[in-house]
Amino acid sequence: MSPPRVVIADDHAPTRAEIARALTTDGFEVVAAVGDAPSAVEAAVRLRPDACLLDLNMPGSGLGALWEIHRRLPRCKAVVLTIYTDDRHLFPALRAGADGYLVKEMDPGRLGHALRRVLDGEAALPRALVGRVVEEFRDRQAHRRALADDGPAAQLTSREWQVLDPVRTHVHAILRKLHFSTREELFEAFKNA
Repeated sequence: MSPPRVVIADDHAPTRAEIARALTTDGFEVVAAVGDAPSAVEAAVRLRPDACLLDLNMPGSGLGALWEIHRRLPRCKAVVLTIYTDDRHLFPALRAGADGYLVKEMDPGRLGHALRRVLDGEAALPRALVGRVVEEFRDRQAHRRALADDGPAAQLTSREWQVLDPVRTHVHAILRKLHFSTREELFEAFKNA
């Protein structure tokens, strides 16, 4: 059985070398190690690796590279390796298709194990971030179930509920601004506009 093939993308050359060394020692074949997002996408599309290990903070947008690789190579496992542990980076990466989200402070010797888990179909997340992901999911699903409760609204996806929430917020703000009491008054006033 051939070793898993990996593309590494990080703008810091010593970090790329350290990651490549750790993965090679652990039985992976590093087919490319690049320093920017466009090169990561190009290498992934050309070489068709089993996995891509991507830094978020690199020239050309690591998040953009993640989106593009996930879109163009859905079988390739895309794993983020970053310094960021905040929600502002975590959730966009997961929405962009990340199969794993690892932090650079992890022991490089454990990187291969985490990557193998992802290749086996598991998600790789540091324990400190798992609780935040669960909370994010729980809040939206609980809200959706409480409002829908098996009625027709239960057919809405989580994304549709997210869109509905901003629409409600904007309609309420417009009603206040224009001094209307009900949505019907608002719609009637703008019916022929």
